[in-house]
Amino acid sequence: MTTGTTEETYTNPVLDADWSDPDVVRVGDDFYLTASSFGRAPGLPLLHSRDLVNWTLIGHALERLEPAAAFAAPRHDCGVWAPSLRHHDDRFWIFWGDPDQGVFQINAPSVRGPWTRPHLLKAGKGLIDACPLWDEETGEAYLVHAWAKSRSGVKNRLTGHRMLPDGTGLLDEGKVIVDGDRIPGWFTLEGPKLYRHDGWFWILAPAGGVETGWQGAFRSRDFFGPYEERIVLEQKDTGVNGPHQGGWVRTPSGEDWFLHFQQRGPYGRVVHLQPMRWGQDGWPVLGDDGAPVTVHRRPALPPQPPAAPATDDDFPGGRFGLQWQWTANPPPLPAPLERMDPHDGWATQHSGDGLRLTCVRSADAHDLRKLPNVLTQRLPGKPCVAEVELRLDSAEPGARAGLAVLGDAFSWIGLQRGQDGTTHLVHRFAEGTAQAERDAAHPRLAPEGRARLRIEIGAGARCVFAADTGDGFRPSGPVFAATPWRWVGALLGLVALAPAGPGHAGAATFTRFTVTPS
Repeated sequence: MTTGTTEETYTNPVLDADWSDPDVVRVGDDFYLTASSFGRAPGLPLLHSRDLVNWTLIGHALERLEPAAAFAAPRHDCGVWAPSLRHHDDRFWIFWGDPDQGVFQINAPSVRGPWTRPHLLKAGKGLIDACPLWDEETGEAYLVHAWAKSRSGVKNRLTGHRMLPDGTGLLDEGKVIVDGDRIPGWFTLEGPKLYRHDGWFWILAPAGGVETGWQGAFRSRDFFGPYEERIVLEQKDTGVNGPHQGGWVRTPSGEDWFLHFQQRGPYGRVVHLQPMRWGQDGWPVLGDDGAPVTVHRRPALPPQPPAAPATDDDFPGGRFGLQWQWTANPPPLPAPLERMDPHDGWATQHSGDGLRLTCVRSADAHDLRKLPNVLTQRLPGKPCVAEVELRLDSAEPGARAGLAVLGDAFSWIGLQRGQDGTTHLVHRFAEGTAQAERDAAHPRLAPEGRARLRIEIGAGARCVFAADTGDGFRPSGPVFAATPWRWVGALLGLVALAPAGPGHAGAATFTRFTVTPS
């Protein structure tokens, strides 16, 4: 357990990795959470909890990003932004905004699917952070969304629509229902979550920017306004910068809780759990009278064993766990393999353990940021050690494979086949402004074509690389400071590639991937 956590208390963050823009819903005794996945595939992660503190990853709702061709190459700050997760009419629903396409919706009879293909509910540039509401009292349905100035030239306002109850269309042209420019001191209003409570329409929405902002609440007797506003959660004298953008959930016994994120640089947006109550004046009170809590009494729910989304992987049968995502859509599989998991296109299933990655040929082999076939998982938010064993099976000159820390800058360590058939341990990196990688250490022979690779991730995501090629672990190169993408935290990655050219370039096998606290 996290330091400070007991059987009676929990410690924030409850999800200490980049589960960006979380939203949450309760169905019976179960809580479900989804988060932004941007341009990675599969997208829309689905997490499950029974106590709001311990979470496990149970799947993804979006197999591929659409249109598929638009996401055949990495688009790290595009795709799925700030989804909303709801349960209505015995179905699960997820709405999100793609800033380049518009508002999408998918739904399923079970959280485990099958999920429908994305339906474009509202087309347009800059439409983000969409959230639906079905008013159980009137039978009417609504939609609210925010705006991305980078695509539309507009921000700091929320637009509302009446919606068909089946979620397939909108019933009006939309109206600005909250204009942040008219509220003194407010800017970058976004991420709305829409609710009905105590006869009011409520919008919980952050403002002020992800690193320095606050969580706001808005209420109106009519969906289209006018709305009153109040700041309900802000940093105050705590160490939790920019606490905002999340979702409200009520337990079966009637307790209210709020899950939100905190921007932590290379670690991305980690998730905190705040107590919530309704004040005598009818407004929500979050945290400790509006300040984020660090340690707090657990929700009054049945005790659960400690749990967190998986990181380790033995790759049984060549399959990788749910924690892994490609940096873009994998290519479609040809018949008769098309019925297989499409995310196995770059990974070969087999009878033993170990991940067998194809050395994908690419003209961009010099820059991991441009490759769609990097298999990634989130960088843990606390100091840890990531290790994996690698065997380079490819005999193709220039073929390489390794373990990476990937962000706006990247660094990786691994094996490369030489022109003379020998195998070398290589360690390379690229700064955020660099167009190609360069050596972080002198290559050295790896005569067996095998290596155990290690990254020690210390405070501030400072990474020390090392490798064991048969004579024990030896450090390699200088310390590398992990960096985030524009909206995404740094990622741990496994990659196999080869220079452009004809024919199959062979494969590399990864075994025993582990992440241990340090």
